[in-house]
Amino acid sequence: MATIPITKRGAEKLKEELHRLKTIERPAVITAIAEARAQGDLSENADYDAAKDRQGFIEGRIQEIEGKLSVAQVIDPSAVDGGGKVVFGATVELEDEDTGDLVKYQIVGEDEADLKQGLINISSPIARALIGKEEGDTAEVQAPGGIRRYEVVAVSYV
Repeated sequence: MATIPITKRGAEKLKEELHRLKTIERPAVITAIAEARAQGDLSENADYDAAKDRQGFIEGRIQEIEGKLSVAQVIDPSAVDGGGKVVFGATVELEDEDTGDLVKYQIVGEDEADLKQGLINISSPIARALIGKEEGDTAEVQAPGGIRRYEVVAVSYV
């Protein structure tokens, strides 16, 4: 399996979620299953069914996170030397050439992407258009409303 890039912050968040699932969620669902079993007939026990479904979700998520962490390539954006180019982990300030609006994005892995926080997925159309660009370059992004052009105002590695 190929490695997947993730920032140091993103890896820490996944590790925290994994720890929470294993130490809090898993024991809680085991207790819920035991309590539901104690109620008797399992064939018509909605609490038991719900607890088993929750257990399946938790175990699946644990396996998913462990799999991602095992193939993750953790990248510390502050240690990246991109030579002024937009690379994974870079924070990019852009100006929309049509409206003049300024936006700031950090290019991150898929698990940590959150547009509201300015974190965009490395495989998103805008990130793909920005990779390799430098300050002063123009990136064209195919958006649902047509092609949008952004000028790269600043690139930093924070």
